Amino acid sequence: MGTNQFLGEVLGTMILILLGNGVVAQVLLNKSKGQNSGWIVITAGWCFAVLAGVFVASATGSPQADLNPAVTVAKLVMGGTSANDAVVRICGEMLGAFIGSILVFLAYFQHWGETPDAGLKLACHSTGPAIRNGFWNLVTEIIGTFVLVFVIFCIFSKGGTGAGPASGLGPYLVACLVWGIGLSLGGPTGYAINPARDLGPRIAHAILPIPGKGGSDWGYAWVPVIGPIIGGIIGAVVAKAVIG
Repeated sequence: MGTNQFLGEVLGTMILILLGNGVVAQVLLNKSKGQNSGWIVITAGWCFAVLAGVFVASATGSPQADLNPAVTVAKLVMGGTSANDAVVRICGEMLGAFIGSILVFLAYFQHWGETPDAGLKLACHSTGPAIRNGFWNLVTEIIGTFVLVFVIFCIFSKGGTGAGPASGLGPYLVACLVWGIGLSLGGPTGYAINPARDLGPRIAHAILPIPGKGGSDWGYAWVPVIGPIIGGIIGAVVAKAVIG
């Protein structure tokens, strides 16, 4: 079971990042046919990335399809998973995010050298704040991830559509939720709301031979890791209190 969960989370998160960071590269990198197509395209791309990642993870051994350590930790808090399974899934999520970012690098191989702005290249892998302030950036990530986790638990609760006749809509509803978070709360920090989504690709950015890439902004890297974990735990605690 552990091996299957690991593989499912690797493949699902890989697809999540390939399509999610892929749409960012599409919009930001020079000479891409989608260059400058804007925030709506990025948020929509991440919505579909989540949907695809969930289906891949579910089909390849991880039916819970967390794709996100903050979600996995929240399930641990709720008593919905064991500590061993949580560690296995988180390792798979981290590896999958790393591989996905490498695939984005390869897919847009010809465009990195055509883009002089090192900040845009980093943004194709990991998140960064619009206005840098560690405390408030952390608050934004906590709030965004709280919304993600709390609403996911609501969707799949007995009173939510995810557990009723429309249970098959669960993945679509979660994808739309991520779209909504991006549209409403994504502006300040780029809505990482997922430690693996940010850290795995940031490591890939640091390692990959991206021309003119600059630094990987490790001074900010703690925010999209710690913020989502805190937000996920709060979301789980509130869900447990009000949903049961």
